[in-house]
Amino acid sequence: MTDDVVVVGSGYAGAGAVKAFEDAVEPGEANLTWISDVDYHLVLHEAHRCVRDPTVESKVTIPVEEIKEPRTTFRQGRVTELDADERELELDDGETVSYDYCLLAVGTRTAFYGIDGLEEHSLTLKSLEDAREINRQVSDAADAATAEDPAEVIVGGAGLSGIQTAGEIAEYRDDHDAHLNVTLVEGLDEIFPGNDPEVQGKLRKYLDQQDVAIETGEFISEVDDETVYVGGGEDEAPAEMAYDVLIWTGGITGRDEFAEADVDKDERSKRVHADATFQTSDDRVFAMGDTALVEQGEEDVAPPTAQAAWQAAEVAGENLARKVRGAPLKSWTHEDKGTLISVGEKAVAHDVVGMPIQTFGGPGAVFLKKFVAARWIAQVSSVGRAVGAWTDM
Repeated sequence: MTDDVVVVGSGYAGAGAVKAFEDAVEPGEANLTWISDVDYHLVLHEAHRCVRDPTVESKVTIPVEEIKEPRTTFRQGRVTELDADERELELDDGETVSYDYCLLAVGTRTAFYGIDGLEEHSLTLKSLEDAREINRQVSDAADAATAEDPAEVIVGGAGLSGIQTAGEIAEYRDDHDAHLNVTLVEGLDEIFPGNDPEVQGKLRKYLDQQDVAIETGEFISEVDDETVYVGGGEDEAPAEMAYDVLIWTGGITGRDEFAEADVDKDERSKRVHADATFQTSDDRVFAMGDTALVEQGEEDVAPPTAQAAWQAAEVAGENLARKVRGAPLKSWTHEDKGTLISVGEKAVAHDVVGMPIQTFGGPGAVFLKKFVAARWIAQVSSVGRAVGAWTDM
Protein backbone atom coordinates (compact mmCIF):
# COMPACT_ATOMS: atom_id res chain seq x y z
CA MET A 1 0.00 0.00 0.00
CA THR A 2 1.36 3.42 -1.00
CA ASP A 3 1.80 5.89 1.86
CA ASP A 4 0.16 9.31 1.77
CA VAL A 5 2.54 12.13 2.66
CA VAL A 6 1.33 15.69 3.27
CA VAL A 7 3.40 18.87 3.44
CA VAL A 8 1.66 21.94 4.91
CA GLY A 9 2.98 25.38 4.00
CA SER A 10 4.53 27.02 0.96
CA GLY A 11 7.27 29.08 2.62
CA TYR A 12 10.97 28.27 2.46
CA ALA A 13 10.55 25.16 4.60
CA GLY A 14 7.50 23.80 2.78
CA ALA A 15 8.60 24.56 -0.78
CA GLY A 16 12.11 23.28 -0.14
CA ALA A 17 10.87 20.08 1.50
CA VAL A 18 8.50 19.38 -1.39
CA LYS A 19 11.38 19.66 -3.86
CA ALA A 20 13.64 17.47 -1.70
CA PHE A 21 10.96 14.80 -1.22
CA GLU A 22 10.20 14.69 -4.95
CA ASP A 23 13.91 14.23 -5.66
CA ALA A 24 14.19 11.43 -3.08
CA VAL A 25 11.27 9.19 -4.14
CA GLU A 26 10.51 7.30 -7.31
CA PRO A 27 7.16 7.76 -9.08
CA GLY A 28 4.54 5.60 -7.38
CA GLU A 29 6.58 5.13 -4.22
CA ALA A 30 4.43 7.61 -2.24
CA ASN A 31 1.56 10.02 -2.80
CA LEU A 32 2.48 13.61 -1.97
CA THR A 33 -0.11 16.28 -1.22
CA TRP A 34 1.01 19.87 -0.75
CA ILE A 35 -1.35 22.19 1.16
CA SER A 36 -1.08 25.96 1.46
CA ASP A 37 -3.48 28.84 1.94
CA VAL A 38 -1.92 30.57 -1.11
CA ASP A 39 -1.02 29.10 -4.48
CA TYR A 40 2.46 30.57 -4.58
CA HIS A 41 5.75 30.63 -2.71
CA LEU A 42 6.71 34.05 -1.34
CA VAL A 43 10.40 34.88 -1.16
CA LEU A 44 9.70 36.41 2.24
CA HIS A 45 13.13 37.87 2.97
CA GLU A 46 12.62 40.08 -0.11
CA ALA A 47 8.92 40.89 0.51
CA HIS A 48 9.90 44.27 1.95
CA ARG A 49 10.75 45.32 -1.62
CA CYS A 50 7.01 45.36 -2.34
CA VAL A 51 6.52 47.98 0.39
CA ARG A 52 8.32 50.47 -1.84
CA ASP A 53 7.19 49.13 -5.23
CA PRO A 54 4.22 46.73 -5.55
CA THR A 55 5.24 45.85 -9.12
CA VAL A 56 8.01 43.73 -7.59
CA GLU A 57 5.34 41.20 -6.53
CA SER A 58 5.82 39.11 -9.66
CA LYS A 59 9.53 38.78 -8.87
CA VAL A 60 9.12 37.60 -5.27
CA THR A 61 6.23 35.18 -5.79
CA ILE A 62 6.57 31.83 -7.55
CA PRO A 63 3.44 29.81 -8.50
CA VAL A 64 3.35 26.39 -6.85
CA GLU A 65 2.70 24.79 -10.23
CA GLU A 66 6.12 26.07 -11.27
CA ILE A 67 7.75 24.47 -8.23
CA LYS A 68 6.14 21.04 -7.84
CA GLU A 69 6.21 18.05 -10.14
CA PRO A 70 2.95 17.04 -11.89
CA ARG A 71 2.67 13.91 -9.71
CA THR A 72 2.33 16.07 -6.58
CA THR A 73 -1.23 17.12 -5.71
CA PHE A 74 -1.70 20.70 -4.55
CA ARG A 75 -4.62 21.72 -2.33
CA GLN A 76 -5.23 25.40 -1.65
CA GLY A 77 -6.69 25.94 1.78
CA ARG A 78 -5.82 26.76 5.36
CA VAL A 79 -5.33 23.89 7.78
CA THR A 80 -7.45 24.60 10.87
CA GLU A 81 -6.80 21.46 12.90
CA LEU A 82 -4.53 18.44 13.12
CA ASP A 83 -5.98 15.22 14.55
CA ALA A 84 -2.94 13.06 15.28
CA ASP A 85 -5.05 10.11 16.47
CA GLU A 86 -7.06 9.93 13.24
CA ARG A 87 -4.13 11.12 11.13
CA GLU A 88 -6.23 13.83 9.52
CA LEU A 89 -5.86 17.51 8.71
CA GLU A 90 -9.01 19.61 8.62
CA LEU A 91 -9.18 22.51 6.15
CA ASP A 92 -11.07 25.77 6.44
CA ASP A 93 -13.65 24.55 3.91
CA GLY A 94 -14.56 21.64 6.22
CA GLU A 95 -12.85 18.95 4.14
CA THR A 96 -10.24 16.65 5.62
CA VAL A 97 -6.99 15.29 4.22
CA SER A 98 -5.67 11.99 5.56
CA TYR A 99 -1.98 11.26 5.94
CA ASP A 100 0.41 8.52 6.88
CA TYR A 101 3.12 11.10 7.47
CA CYS A 102 2.89 14.87 7.47
CA LEU A 103 5.28 17.79 7.70
CA LEU A 104 4.15 21.03 9.33
CA ALA A 105 5.90 24.04 7.80
CA VAL A 106 3.40 26.89 8.04
CA GLY A 107 5.67 29.46 9.67
CA THR A 108 4.52 31.58 12.56
CA ARG A 109 2.34 34.55 13.36
CA THR A 110 3.40 37.87 14.81
CA ALA A 111 3.73 38.11 18.60
CA PHE A 112 2.30 41.22 20.27
CA TYR A 113 3.34 40.36 23.84
CA GLY A 114 0.09 41.56 25.37
CA ILE A 115 0.87 45.22 24.61
CA ASP A 116 -2.44 47.05 24.85
CA GLY A 117 -3.71 48.19 21.44
CA LEU A 118 -0.69 47.00 19.45
CA GLU A 119 -2.37 44.20 17.51
CA GLU A 120 -5.45 46.31 16.74
CA HIS A 121 -3.56 49.33 15.41
CA SER A 122 -0.40 47.98 13.76
CA LEU A 123 0.44 46.42 10.42
CA THR A 124 2.71 43.38 10.11
CA LEU A 125 4.88 41.99 7.33
CA LYS A 126 4.29 38.24 7.16
CA SER A 127 2.65 37.95 3.74
CA LEU A 128 2.27 39.54 0.33
CA GLU A 129 -1.05 41.02 1.43
CA ASP A 130 0.72 42.64 4.38
CA ALA A 131 3.26 44.28 2.06
CA ARG A 132 0.46 45.58 -0.15
CA GLU A 133 -1.35 47.08 2.83
CA ILE A 134 1.79 48.78 4.14
CA ASN A 135 2.37 50.30 0.71
CA ARG A 136 -1.24 51.48 0.51
CA GLN A 137 -1.24 53.08 3.93
CA VAL A 138 2.17 54.72 3.47
CA SER A 139 1.05 56.05 0.07
CA ASP A 140 -2.21 57.40 1.49
CA ALA A 141 -0.39 59.04 4.40
CA ALA A 142 2.10 60.64 2.02
CA ASP A 143 -0.70 61.99 -0.19
CA ALA A 144 -2.32 63.69 2.82
CA ALA A 145 0.95 65.11 4.19
CA THR A 146 2.60 68.48 3.64
CA ALA A 147 6.06 69.88 4.25
CA GLU A 148 4.71 71.63 7.34
CA ASP A 149 2.85 68.55 8.56
CA PRO A 150 4.70 65.41 7.36
CA ALA A 151 3.25 61.93 7.88
CA GLU A 152 4.78 59.91 10.69
CA VAL A 153 5.65 56.27 9.99
CA ILE A 154 6.82 54.21 12.97
CA VAL A 155 8.41 50.78 12.64
CA GLY A 156 8.44 48.84 15.91
CA GLY A 157 11.26 46.34 16.34
CA ALA A 158 14.78 46.82 14.96
CA GLY A 159 15.58 43.25 14.01
CA LEU A 160 16.24 42.22 10.44
CA SER A 161 12.64 42.70 9.28
CA GLY A 162 12.22 46.07 10.98
CA ILE A 163 15.47 47.46 9.59
CA GLN A 164 14.70 46.32 6.05
CA THR A 165 11.14 47.66 6.22
CA ALA A 166 12.27 51.06 7.49
CA GLY A 167 14.87 51.22 4.73
CA GLU A 168 12.30 50.54 2.02
CA ILE A 169 9.88 53.17 3.36
CA ALA A 170 12.73 55.70 3.39
CA GLU A 171 13.47 54.80 -0.24
CA TYR A 172 9.77 55.24 -1.07
CA ARG A 173 9.88 58.69 0.53
CA ASP A 174 12.91 59.69 -1.53
CA ASP A 175 11.62 58.17 -4.80
CA HIS A 176 8.33 60.07 -4.51
CA ASP A 177 9.61 63.23 -2.78
CA ALA A 178 7.06 62.37 -0.11
CA HIS A 179 6.68 64.24 3.15
CA LEU A 180 7.34 61.32 5.48
CA ASN A 181 9.25 60.90 8.71
CA VAL A 182 10.40 57.34 9.39
CA THR A 183 11.23 56.25 12.95
CA LEU A 184 12.57 52.87 14.06
CA VAL A 185 11.73 52.00 17.69
CA GLU A 186 13.61 49.27 19.56
CA GLY A 187 13.08 48.42 23.22
CA LEU A 188 16.61 47.11 23.73
CA ASP A 189 19.65 49.36 23.71
CA GLU A 190 20.86 48.62 20.18
CA ILE A 191 19.39 47.94 16.78
CA PHE A 192 19.82 44.36 15.52
CA PRO A 193 19.97 43.27 19.17
CA GLY A 194 22.34 40.55 20.29
CA ASN A 195 24.62 40.87 17.28
CA ASP A 196 28.17 42.05 16.76
CA PRO A 197 28.66 45.77 17.54
CA GLU A 198 30.44 46.24 14.22
CA VAL A 199 27.40 45.15 12.18
CA GLN A 200 25.11 47.14 14.48
CA GLY A 201 27.22 50.24 13.82
CA LYS A 202 27.22 49.71 10.06
CA LEU A 203 23.45 49.33 9.98
CA ARG A 204 22.97 52.43 12.12
CA LYS A 205 25.22 54.40 9.76
CA TYR A 206 23.15 53.41 6.73
CA LEU A 207 19.87 54.15 8.50
CA ASP A 208 21.20 57.57 9.53
CA GLN A 209 22.17 58.25 5.92
CA GLN A 210 18.58 57.49 4.92
CA ASP A 211 17.23 59.88 7.55
CA VAL A 212 15.60 57.11 9.55
CA ALA A 213 15.28 58.24 13.17
CA ILE A 214 16.26 55.57 15.71
CA GLU A 215 14.83 55.34 19.22
CA THR A 216 16.27 52.61 21.45
CA GLY A 217 16.20 51.66 25.12
CA GLU A 218 12.48 51.91 25.85
CA PHE A 219 9.75 49.41 24.95
CA ILE A 220 6.41 50.27 23.44
CA SER A 221 3.96 50.06 26.34
CA GLU A 222 0.62 50.94 24.72
CA VAL A 223 -0.89 51.99 21.40
CA ASP A 224 -4.09 53.77 20.47
CA ASP A 225 -5.35 54.93 17.08
CA GLU A 226 -3.11 58.02 17.02
CA THR A 227 -0.29 57.54 19.50
CA VAL A 228 2.45 55.08 20.39
CA TYR A 229 3.37 55.23 24.08
CA VAL A 230 6.98 54.33 24.84
CA GLY A 231 8.46 53.51 28.23
CA GLY A 232 6.91 54.88 31.39
CA GLY A 233 6.35 53.26 34.76
CA GLU A 234 4.97 53.80 38.21
CA ASP A 235 6.58 57.21 38.66
CA GLU A 236 7.07 58.25 35.05
CA ALA A 237 4.65 58.96 32.24
CA PRO A 238 5.41 57.28 28.92
CA ALA A 239 6.75 59.27 26.00
CA GLU A 240 4.15 59.88 23.30
CA MET A 241 4.82 59.44 19.59
CA ALA A 242 2.08 60.41 17.16
CA TYR A 243 1.82 58.21 14.08
CA ASP A 244 -0.03 57.88 10.80
CA VAL A 245 1.25 54.38 9.97
CA LEU A 246 2.54 51.85 12.51
CA ILE A 247 4.30 48.64 11.47
CA TRP A 248 5.16 46.01 14.07
CA THR A 249 7.99 43.53 13.42
CA GLY A 250 8.82 42.68 17.02
CA GLY A 251 8.55 38.90 17.37
CA ILE A 252 7.00 35.56 16.47
CA THR A 253 4.77 32.96 18.08
CA GLY A 254 3.12 29.68 17.08
CA ARG A 255 0.14 29.34 14.78
CA ASP A 256 -3.32 28.93 16.30
CA GLU A 257 -4.26 26.00 14.07
CA PHE A 258 -1.85 23.66 15.86
CA ALA A 259 -2.38 24.98 19.39
CA GLU A 260 -4.59 21.98 20.27
CA ALA A 261 -2.71 19.37 18.25
CA ASP A 262 -1.56 16.38 20.28
CA VAL A 263 2.15 16.99 19.80
CA ASP A 264 4.56 18.52 22.29
CA LYS A 265 4.75 22.31 22.08
CA ASP A 266 6.45 25.15 23.90
CA GLU A 267 4.01 26.42 26.54
CA ARG A 268 4.65 30.08 25.86
CA SER A 269 5.07 30.32 22.09
CA LYS A 270 3.07 27.20 21.08
CA ARG A 271 5.78 26.36 18.56
CA VAL A 272 6.10 22.60 18.03
CA HIS A 273 9.04 20.72 19.53
CA ALA A 274 10.99 18.63 17.02
CA ASP A 275 14.24 16.73 17.27
CA ALA A 276 17.15 17.08 14.85
CA THR A 277 15.41 14.71 12.40
CA PHE A 278 12.32 17.01 12.47
CA GLN A 279 10.24 14.30 14.10
CA THR A 280 7.84 15.47 16.83
CA SER A 281 6.48 13.58 19.83
CA ASP A 282 4.21 11.83 17.30
CA ASP A 283 6.42 9.76 15.01
CA ARG A 284 4.13 10.38 12.04
CA VAL A 285 4.23 14.17 12.39
CA PHE A 286 7.29 16.18 11.40
CA ALA A 287 7.78 19.92 11.85
CA MET A 288 10.37 22.44 10.69
CA GLY A 289 11.00 26.06 9.83
CA ASP A 290 9.51 28.74 12.05
CA THR A 291 6.67 26.37 13.01
CA ALA A 292 9.08 24.30 15.08
CA LEU A 293 11.70 24.50 17.77
CA VAL A 294 14.21 22.13 16.17
CA GLU A 295 16.73 20.74 18.65
CA GLN A 296 20.35 21.66 18.07
CA GLY A 297 21.94 20.17 21.16
CA GLU A 298 20.64 20.06 24.71
CA GLU A 299 20.16 23.79 25.27
CA ASP A 300 19.79 25.18 21.74
CA VAL A 301 17.31 25.27 18.87
CA ALA A 302 17.66 26.32 15.24
CA PRO A 303 17.15 30.04 14.54
CA PRO A 304 13.87 31.12 12.90
CA THR A 305 15.55 32.37 9.72
CA ALA A 306 15.17 31.82 6.00
CA GLN A 307 18.73 30.49 5.89
CA ALA A 308 17.96 27.82 8.47
CA ALA A 309 14.75 26.81 6.69
CA TRP A 310 16.58 26.44 3.37
CA GLN A 311 19.22 24.22 4.91
CA ALA A 312 16.72 22.14 6.86
CA ALA A 313 14.31 21.59 3.97
CA GLU A 314 16.67 19.32 2.07
CA VAL A 315 17.10 16.97 5.04
CA ALA A 316 13.43 17.14 6.06
CA GLY A 317 12.24 16.17 2.58
CA GLU A 318 14.71 13.30 2.43
CA ASN A 319 13.68 12.14 5.91
CA LEU A 320 10.04 11.93 4.83
CA ALA A 321 11.17 9.64 2.02
CA ARG A 322 13.27 7.61 4.47
CA LYS A 323 10.28 7.28 6.79
CA VAL A 324 8.18 5.93 3.93
CA ARG A 325 10.87 3.32 3.24
CA GLY A 326 11.47 2.47 6.91
CA ALA A 327 15.06 3.68 6.66
CA PRO A 328 17.00 5.46 9.46
CA LEU A 329 16.44 9.20 9.63
CA LYS A 330 19.19 11.77 9.18
CA SER A 331 19.93 14.41 11.81
CA TRP A 332 20.35 18.03 10.74
CA THR A 333 22.74 20.60 12.15
CA HIS A 334 22.35 24.26 11.29
CA GLU A 335 25.42 25.99 9.88
CA ASP A 336 25.43 29.78 10.14
CA LYS A 337 26.75 31.01 6.80
CA GLY A 338 26.50 34.70 7.64
CA THR A 339 24.03 37.57 7.64
CA LEU A 340 22.91 39.83 4.80
CA ILE A 341 20.63 42.80 5.48
CA SER A 342 19.40 45.43 3.04
CA VAL A 343 18.87 49.06 4.00
CA GLY A 344 17.07 50.40 0.95
CA GLU A 345 19.47 50.25 -1.98
CA LYS A 346 22.40 49.48 0.33
CA ALA A 347 23.27 46.29 2.17
CA VAL A 348 25.45 45.00 4.99
CA ALA A 349 27.19 41.62 4.97
CA HIS A 350 28.44 40.09 8.21
CA ASP A 351 30.45 36.95 8.92
CA VAL A 352 29.72 35.50 5.47
CA VAL A 353 31.48 32.18 4.89
CA GLY A 354 34.44 32.56 2.53
CA MET A 355 34.67 36.34 2.82
CA PRO A 356 38.00 37.79 4.07
CA ILE A 357 36.30 40.77 5.77
CA GLN A 358 33.92 40.15 8.66
CA THR A 359 31.59 43.13 8.15
CA PHE A 360 31.25 45.23 5.01
CA GLY A 361 28.80 47.19 2.91
CA GLY A 362 29.08 48.62 -0.57
CA PRO A 363 28.59 46.86 -3.93
CA GLY A 364 29.96 43.58 -2.61
CA ALA A 365 27.30 43.30 0.07
CA VAL A 366 24.57 44.30 -2.39
CA PHE A 367 25.79 41.64 -4.85
CA LEU A 368 25.79 38.94 -2.16
CA LYS A 369 22.26 39.87 -1.05
CA LYS A 370 21.02 39.60 -4.64
CA PHE A 371 22.96 36.40 -5.26
CA VAL A 372 21.48 34.57 -2.27
CA ALA A 373 17.92 35.49 -3.30
CA ALA A 374 18.57 34.52 -6.92
CA ARG A 375 20.14 31.21 -5.92
CA TRP A 376 17.06 30.26 -3.90
CA ILE A 377 14.70 31.23 -6.73
CA ALA A 378 16.75 29.15 -9.17
CA GLN A 379 16.71 26.22 -6.75
CA VAL A 380 12.93 26.05 -6.40
CA SER A 381 12.02 27.38 -9.87
CA SER A 382 14.45 28.16 -12.69
CA VAL A 383 17.58 30.09 -13.56
CA GLY A 384 15.51 32.21 -15.96
CA ARG A 385 13.20 33.37 -13.18
CA ALA A 386 16.18 34.09 -10.94
CA VAL A 387 17.83 36.22 -13.63
CA GLY A 388 14.56 38.10 -14.19
CA ALA A 389 14.28 38.90 -10.49
CA TRP A 390 17.87 40.07 -10.05
CA THR A 391 17.40 43.82 -10.52
CA ASP A 392 14.55 44.00 -8.00
CA MET A 393 16.26 42.11 -5.17
